[in-house]
Amino acid sequence: MTTSDSPRLSFQMILILGAIAALTPLAIDMYLPAMPSIARDLGVVPGAVQVTLTAYTAGFAIGQLLHGPLADSYGRRPVLMIGVLLFAAAAVVSALSQDITQLTWVRAAQGFAGAAAAVIIQALVRDMFEREEFARTMSFITLVMTIAPLAAPMIGGYLSIWLGWRSIFWVLALFAIIIILAVLGKVPETLPVEKRLPFHLGASLRNYARMLVTPEAVGLIFSSGFSFAGMFTFLTVGSFVYIDLYQVSTENFGLLFGLNIVCLILMTSLNGRLVRKKGSHWMLRFGLGVQLIAGAGLVIGQVFDLGLWGVVVPVMLYVGTISIIGSNTMACLLAKYPHMAGTASSLAGTMRFGTGSVIGSLVAAMPDATAWPMALTMALCAVLSAGFYWLFSRNA
Repeated sequence: MTTSDSPRLSFQMILILGAIAALTPLAIDMYLPAMPSIARDLGVVPGAVQVTLTAYTAGFAIGQLLHGPLADSYGRRPVLMIGVLLFAAAAVVSALSQDITQLTWVRAAQGFAGAAAAVIIQALVRDMFEREEFARTMSFITLVMTIAPLAAPMIGGYLSIWLGWRSIFWVLALFAIIIILAVLGKVPETLPVEKRLPFHLGASLRNYARMLVTPEAVGLIFSSGFSFAGMFTFLTVGSFVYIDLYQVSTENFGLLFGLNIVCLILMTSLNGRLVRKKGSHWMLRFGLGVQLIAGAGLVIGQVFDLGLWGVVVPVMLYVGTISIIGSNTMACLLAKYPHMAGTASSLAGTMRFGTGSVIGSLVAAMPDATAWPMALTMALCAVLSAGFYWLFSRNA
């Protein structure tokens, strides 16, 4: 049910919000197939390029701690506009980077700026909808948003081959500028002035601390966090596993990556159809169950040496659950904190991407001669994700 003083989400608005939500997936997915090329061009080992991805997510995690409280204090629209503008500027600087150190720091800054989009979309939709409707609406926004990542690795692969890896960042800058124009013309402010909270750093930190000692909130946050960390493990090392270990071409990597997004679209559609009937908790349990099956499949694929498809199929299932788990954990969490949706979304996003960054760094440092590090890490993340939910949040 929508609130009486907030506009309804039109199809056009869902498209725009989906495009905004796609900023970070594009910033990650487009340059995955180009990572081996970046390593060769800048004369560094693959692990050094993988760290640029970790830097992006670390910046993204930290940025959310600031953007959420700011959005609760000054409104959704201005914080969103400034964040996307800085994202575009960082993309330009990334395209001009001459060494891996510069690229790493700029990517961290880009992640910090891009965090504004992720936080504000969730807070904006929470302004308008209650729990099940929030989960359903976010599922459709996620569905729109996945269209771009479906094509992103293929586009990134061809751009890298035809125009060089730097062209990927020029395209990201152009996309961000288009987003800015769309926000200027079509995205309204959904947080009335009378509902805004004064910005106090101390109060924000106390709110974060209060959530982190609430078992139900901790369970939901880390259930989402470890689920994302498993997917981030694939994003960090998957291109090297596919391209270097299984000899998949740069172009075909994009096609295999696209299978993950197809599965994600199917699962997202299922969530959109069933969440109002079954509820957020039922859908969350379903997603966690499928994720556990996927984690077990990855280990089985390595034990029995099932080759490329012993990795591709379980990864498809794992990635397919991300929308179900992410949207429903957030629906349950924000239902507990409707008065500070931006702050709650910030903390959840920070812990999600912070967990992903830590796990990604550990995986990047492991030997990369086999797919075992990726398989074991993703399986462990699936177990931890389910464990946090069942121990702390199943009755939230």
